Amino acid sequence: MIALDHLRHVNVEPARLARESYRAGKVVPTSGIAPGFTQANMIVLPRDWAFDFLLYAQRNPKACPVLDVSDPGSHSTVLAAGADLRKDIPLYRIWRDGKLAEETADASAAWAEHTDLVSFLIGCSFTFETPMVEAGIEIRHMTDKCNVPMYLTNQPCRPAGRLHGNMVVSMRPIPANRVADAAMISGRFPSVHGSPVHIGAPELIGVTDISKPDFGDAVRIKPGEVPVFWACGVTPQAAVMASGVPFAITHAPGHMFITDIPDSAYHA
Repeated sequence: MIALDHLRHVNVEPARLARESYRAGKVVPTSGIAPGFTQANMIVLPRDWAFDFLLYAQRNPKACPVLDVSDPGSHSTVLAAGADLRKDIPLYRIWRDGKLAEETADASAAWAEHTDLVSFLIGCSFTFETPMVEAGIEIRHMTDKCNVPMYLTNQPCRPAGRLHGNMVVSMRPIPANRVADAAMISGRFPSVHGSPVHIGAPELIGVTDISKPDFGDAVRIKPGEVPVFWACGVTPQAAVMASGVPFAITHAPGHMFITDIPDSAYHA
């Protein structure tokens, strides 16, 4: 856990303004937004399912690194003062019986269906993109102003209780001579997925057509570049689908919760 009392003097205005814009209805992928501030995936479950998910995350920390867990019924987080988890993400997904029922820019109505919802905020690989850019490594989806490509793999997560499913990964094309640098930089952020889980040969992890991501947008891969894959916080959504979870609220892939916590707080 980070020492939140050491962050009192951080200027959180960029993160706060981003959340305010989403609360006002702006819908946009969050990669590159409020650079320097940690972003988080989210899954919200009824209390009856919360322990199963907490155990699932503990058993699969690469894909599901937990940054915060709310009290049942709360829609706030210590990671951003005054934030409202029902409204401050650009786009939400509502799940019913393991199927996507709705996407919405305001989850308040769905949230009101249960009084005991528990929110899990999970580390996001967008967090280490800023130091990669600062090191001169292009992030293609940022250049092309689109969503990061994400793929459902054939790599099973360790089950927990009623939850099971395969890992989801995000992909960034990296010049072959910078792959080691990208792995080293991201590896310094274990709380937000850390180093890659796979490099090159996408077919070995069940990605048969890299031009057709399961989530997000396809991006250009230039000659001399290697597809590099990181564990992704959409993995809980794969578990929701595979396990037929009766009710859940998540972020839409690529549309994260922007915290007030600087990336440096998670630098190992």
